[in-house]
This record gives sequence, structure tokens and C-alpha cells, in this order.
Amino acid sequence: MWVKVVFILLAALSLFHSAAASLNRSSFPADFFFGTASSAYQYEGAAREGGKGPSIWDTFTHSHPDRISDHSNGDVAIDSYHRYKEDVAMMKDIGFNAYRFSISWPRILPRGNLQGGVNREGITYYNNLINELIANGQQPFITLFHSDFPQALEDEYGGFLSPKIEQDFANYAEVCFREFGDRVKHWITLNEPVLYSTGGYASGGSPPNRCSKWFANCTAGDSTTEPYVVTHHLILAHAAAVKVYREKFQASQKGQIGVTLNSAWVVPLSQSKEDREAAYRGLAFMYDWFMEPLYSGTYPAVMVNRVGGRLPKFTRREYLMVKGSYDFIGLNYYTSTYATSSPCPRQRPTAFTDACVRFTTVRNGLLIGPKAASDWLYVYPPGIQGLLEYTKEKFNNPIIYITENGIDEVNDGKMLLNDRTRIDYISHHLLYLQRAIRNGVRVKGYFAWSLLDNFEWNAGYSLRFGLVYVDYKNGLKRHRKRSALWFKIFLHQ
Repeated sequence: MWVKVVFILLAALSLFHSAAASLNRSSFPADFFFGTASSAYQYEGAAREGGKGPSIWDTFTHSHPDRISDHSNGDVAIDSYHRYKEDVAMMKDIGFNAYRFSISWPRILPRGNLQGGVNREGITYYNNLINELIANGQQPFITLFHSDFPQALEDEYGGFLSPKIEQDFANYAEVCFREFGDRVKHWITLNEPVLYSTGGYASGGSPPNRCSKWFANCTAGDSTTEPYVVTHHLILAHAAAVKVYREKFQASQKGQIGVTLNSAWVVPLSQSKEDREAAYRGLAFMYDWFMEPLYSGTYPAVMVNRVGGRLPKFTRREYLMVKGSYDFIGLNYYTSTYATSSPCPRQRPTAFTDACVRFTTVRNGLLIGPKAASDWLYVYPPGIQGLLEYTKEKFNNPIIYITENGIDEVNDGKMLLNDRTRIDYISHHLLYLQRAIRNGVRVKGYFAWSLLDNFEWNAGYSLRFGLVYVDYKNGLKRHRKRSALWFKIFLHQ
């Protein structure tokens, strides 16, 4: 009996791998975008060149080098500020037709606001990059804010803790729409806002490094309330930028605007009612926290019930501005987790504990999937289909782009070019993405994270996510990994 079961399982696994291996560009719609994603702080370097002002990540990496695995920073990063033509040429040669990158807010507005002046050198740099992309057949997808917040506004009024941020972000967005929108047709306001609000204000693990004193990382802040206040202002800033675009630019520029959210897929640890409800709450506090207001103008009911007065309320003006404030949704998907019910803490509640959920990657002694180099990344390809179909059913089937998806390896000093694990990861996620499309999910593009190895936030350069190896010890020379060659074959079939 067991021999027969094992044989059936092995046969199913073989068919699964065969299906993933048979995928190619023609397996997807003709107008589907394939590209890679990046961010300004992780790629550009030139931290003190071209009139750029400091960001909170500039400050954080220099004032808290111990918080970065290898005590590094993004001062030079991988120098795409100077080497963008070389990198764009690689995108074209591989066969990509889109590139998602972020604009550095303090490179455009060194003081963060209009009163501090617009930096024309920054405008010129991004104009050159956009023109180079288009000349090489790459559709630019621009993210306005990818964590590198202007230090000047953090110092002036506390950044996203203040309602003043709504107008300053709208003004910054308007500068970008005016300067670049004649060529840019896909705008993303924010990247992964849940990580900004929880990492910066709940745990203090990332800038601006605020949290309650019972956390080891910092002593200034209030983890019980600040993540909710910051999230509220992130949502309002996003909606204000969308309002500016729709009222002043969209009709003439004929582009689209959305936001990029990230979430793990959450699987109940068991089929008990308690664990199924725990999985629902876990997803609500991770994903619906942002998605529900954008869809309906209100926070998820489960959050309202559990967070109570610590959760801000939308005014009538805000409700009307926030509801429906997207043309598409970007989703960053990397991993999944199990969820089981956990007792609610009676003291020191935070955004991490309010859901009363315990997340785990182990069930019956088995991992949810193979572990990658990062402690948080476990490979579970069905999760991308789960998250996509959840979004389709709950939020009326919006247009979606997978704006990040990828896997890392440890930077062990060796030139690892034979990255078969990355090829397996990408091909199997594309298989489940294709199944979601067949089930009616309106996915219009896929962006791998990332074209190049780069500065990976708190991990510094200790991890590598790139399709292309960057030799940090030899002039940042680029070497294509096997995954880049795999993509070239995939995209030309």
C-alpha cells in the first residue's frame, strides 16, 4: 500500500516539475509584462552626488551600523546611478520588456518639500534613465516611495507620524507626474507600507527606529499606537497622490496609478475553527489592513474590534478620497506561513500581537517549504495563487501586477553563478501564477526581485537576490547567473 502511495506521489511531483519546465513566454498573454524590480537606495549609490539630500536610510546605516549584518550602507550600493546604461542593455538582451524602479524622494526634493527647492540634477538623472529604458524597449514602472524618506521631513515634523505628510507627498508626486508622466504609464505610490510602519514604529528594526522601551532596539516611540497612526498617514498620502494624478494628469497622460502591498499567504495550522479564524486574522492584520481601506474606505472589521481606539478613523473627506484609490494593485509575494490561534496579551499590545495569532513554519514536524538564505523566506509556490485568488474574491478582481518575487542565497565570497534553486523558485511560482490567471485573476505582469545583487536593507550585502552576480570586490563587475540565461530562453520562446 505505502509503495503504491509513494509511487503516486512521485509521479505527481514529476508531472508538476514537467509542467513548470514547459512554461515559456507564449504561456502568458501577449500583452503581459515581464521585468525585474529595484529600489533607489538599494541600487543607485551616489549618496552625496547630484544634489541629493539625505534619507532616513542614509542616517540609519551610518548611525546604527550594528543593525546591518555586515555593517555596510548604500553610499555606493551597486552604482546604478552611473552604470544604468549597462544594466538597461542587459535587460534588453535577456528579453524583459519592463523595469520597476523607485525614485529617491530626496534626490528630487533634497529638503523633502517644495519650499526646499526642486533638484534639477535629480530630474535630469531620472529623465535619462526613463529615456534609456524606452529606447531599449523597457516600459518604466515607477515607485514614488520605497523606504528612503527625506531626513529633513523626519527632523521637521516626525515624518509619517504627522498629518502634514499628506500634502508634502502629494506635492512630491505632482513634481514627478509633471516631469516624467509624458513617458511613464504605470505609477506606484508606495512600496510595502506594512513593513515601513511595523519595522520603523513597532519593532524599531529599521528607520526611523522608533518603538516602545521594552524592545531592545530603541527607547523612543510607542509600539501600541504609532504603527496605526503611521499606516493611516501612509494611506492618506497614497490617496492624495492618486487624487492629484487623476485630477491633473491622467486624462492627458493616459497612465495608471496603484500601490504595491506585500503579504505572506497564511495557511491554517489545522482545520479547526480556531486556526481557520487565526489565518483569517493574520491575513487581515498583514494585508487587509491596507487593502480594505483602499477598496471600501474603512479598516477591516476584525481590526476595528481588536485594536479599538488605537486605530484611527477616516473622516468623511478621507473616506471619499481613499475609497477606490487605485487602478491596479501591486503584490510582492515571497513566502507563506502557518497560523494558529494565540492568547491575546493583556499588557503591552502591539501591531504584532493585536491579531492574537502565532505564526509558524512547521506543521507535524515538517516545514511549510524549503528554507532560503533569509530566516523569513520559506519556499511555498502555491501561496502566490492563494493570495491572488483571495484578492480576486474579496476585492472585486482588481488588475494586479506581481511587483516582486524572488529568492536569495548567502554571499559566502564565492562567485555562485549556477543558481538552479532560483530557477526552480521562479518557474514554479510562474506555474501557480498562470493557474491563477486561468481561474480569472487579472494579473498583467511579473517582476522578479531582482536583476542584480544589491544592498538588502538590514542584511546589507550578505544576501544575494540577483539574476546577475555583482562582484563587490572587483569594481562591481556584473556576471550573469544561470537564472538570467534561463530567463533569456524563457522569454524568447
